Amino acid sequence: MNDKNFDFYIDLGSSRIRAAAFNKFNKDEKIIIEKNNVSLLKKKKLNFFETEKIIEEITYELEKKTKVYMNNVSLMLDTPDTLLVSLSLSKKNDKKLIEKKDILYLIQDAKQQILKSYPDQNIIHIIVSNYKIDNKDYDYLPDKIKCKILSIDIFFICFPKILVENLENLFQRNEITINKFLCSSYTKSLNYKDQFPTFEKITFIDIGYEKTSVTIYENDKLKALNLLPIGGNHITKDISNVLKLDMEKSEKIKKNLNKETLFSESNGTDKIFQSDFLINSNKKNVSQELIKKIIFARIDEILTLSLETIKSYENLDAINRLKVVLTGNGSKILDSNFIHIKETVPLFEEIDFLVESGLNICESGLKLSKGLNKQEVLMVPKKIVTKGFFEKLFHFF
Repeated sequence: MNDKNFDFYIDLGSSRIRAAAFNKFNKDEKIIIEKNNVSLLKKKKLNFFETEKIIEEITYELEKKTKVYMNNVSLMLDTPDTLLVSLSLSKKNDKKLIEKKDILYLIQDAKQQILKSYPDQNIIHIIVSNYKIDNKDYDYLPDKIKCKILSIDIFFICFPKILVENLENLFQRNEITINKFLCSSYTKSLNYKDQFPTFEKITFIDIGYEKTSVTIYENDKLKALNLLPIGGNHITKDISNVLKLDMEKSEKIKKNLNKETLFSESNGTDKIFQSDFLINSNKKNVSQELIKKIIFARIDEILTLSLETIKSYENLDAINRLKVVLTGNGSKILDSNFIHIKETVPLFEEIDFLVESGLNICESGLKLSKGLNKQEVLMVPKKIVTKGFFEKLFHFF
């Protein structure tokens, strides 16, 4: 059987793969599979040797459980090489009614400018963040309105072509076509913001393997995006470089030290630390205090850079009233068992740690693909080719 009864989504993380199948006709039937994985998603260091084997395993397991062949999939991922571009374009409208084709014209013009300026990039998301009609701003395009000048502000999220092509080839070797690529951190934030309906302004700081994404929403509308090329793996690298330990032991120290050992004032915990984490190492006299300094320094850098992004869009008073939500595997070291975040960033009064699951991560992709975000211009999957000039490029909402 083919996969017409199921939507398949895979979130390809740098350290974990999550795959889900959603029955199109039975909303209660959801299948999720998760496996550890190491994928290098940097364009200069692409390595999918382990990933390809795991994709084969996941494909087999999903097909066995759904009893259908997985011919198509939507692929979610983040890469430190993500390119974020914003453009503002306008056109004269001679006091006529604004039509859908006017918006599509501007979007198509912007898209061509991006493709010309960045020939090594693939456009993944096109997001209309603002409409300006005769110098008046609108969150969404109003119905039946005339104007002299129409302007739109657009965000483009792009992935390197070489990354996209390598992943397409990987899945094609398993006889699977990638319908669409999705930026994980942006896609998740769209889904998660609905969990905080009482907040006018909300920011998601998604700390990943080697990147941190900062996404800002105001009145349910995307206001800003930024990507920082630094993440949780940089803490592991710091521990490894300073202590001259291998990455595996350094990652174990980062993940497993808890409040009772790393942040205890008791002298006895130094012995526990050394016996648990420095056994068979020549670093017998390394103190927990040094580990704390290493971890805190990198965390401070991540949060400071995130705060600088927020400051560029918000004044100090607005920051004090901003809801901040930390997500991603890298944020786990910042939860209540490790670091009291308010001591690090005292400006934020409303901070939450959002516990993610593989299922709600993949559901984020499903919701976006179903056109539930009015700002998103959804590009038609490649397999659909019998459309008109504009329609074959966009589904516009």
